[in-house]
Amino acid sequence: MAEPVAVTDPDDPRLHDYTGLTDVELRRRREPAEGLFIAEGQKVVRRALAAGYPMRSMLLTEKWVAALRDVVDDVPAPVYVVDDDLAERVTGYHVHRGALAAMQRKPLPDAAGVLAGARRVVVMEAVNDHTNIGAIFRSAAALGMDAVLLSPDCADPLYRRSVKVSMGAVFSVPYARLDAWPRDLYGTVKQAGFRLLALTPAAHATALPELPLAELPRLALLLGAEGPGLSPKALAAADTLVRIPMSHAIDSLNVGAAAAVAFYAVAGA
Repeated sequence: MAEPVAVTDPDDPRLHDYTGLTDVELRRRREPAEGLFIAEGQKVVRRALAAGYPMRSMLLTEKWVAALRDVVDDVPAPVYVVDDDLAERVTGYHVHRGALAAMQRKPLPDAAGVLAGARRVVVMEAVNDHTNIGAIFRSAAALGMDAVLLSPDCADPLYRRSVKVSMGAVFSVPYARLDAWPRDLYGTVKQAGFRLLALTPAAHATALPELPLAELPRLALLLGAEGPGLSPKALAAADTLVRIPMSHAIDSLNVGAAAAVAFYAVAGA
């Protein structure tokens, strides 16, 4: 146990992990390269610890020291206490929740290991919006999906915005990257016995309520990015095209909303 240390200099090198959090391109490069990610808010910090991620340090404003006293006492990591102004100068934004933790990443499992024992899986292609990634992980955790697979160009689930939107659900659902895209859809996902269902607004696709879910013991739902949707190569890899029936001439939903509807439909079957 180390006592919290007051820091008053925004250029203090001990705060390096927290600098420039609003610079998306910088953080996208830095965090994976340095093996860290940022957890924001006490619930997310606690969930990251419960999931086994080692803590590198915490950055707290004074009022949060008491709220996180048990974590401060139990975790052998330095705790830096700053005022609101300094927190904003270091991070680049007003830290509303007052509690940040720099966490150490764990090695990602391989896709085959994530699929072992899974029945209902999410596969994302080129979903590069961090908010959508976080929302999809949150729905996947809440609605009983077993695992998530990501194409190489999907956004980082451990980026601060993704973690925050997911409320820490990124720590609850096993995930892995498919490095050879779209080849791994055939050689990894389908070879493991999964029926690959591509979610699309196409009129000729099978309506979600008409799927014979009882005949699909293992299925993988394939989701594309907001706007462009799934690529032709991903669609070609699918066993079945699936659509969500809609009313009032609405042709599609936000990918996060569509994912939640689809997860609810398939997860319990």
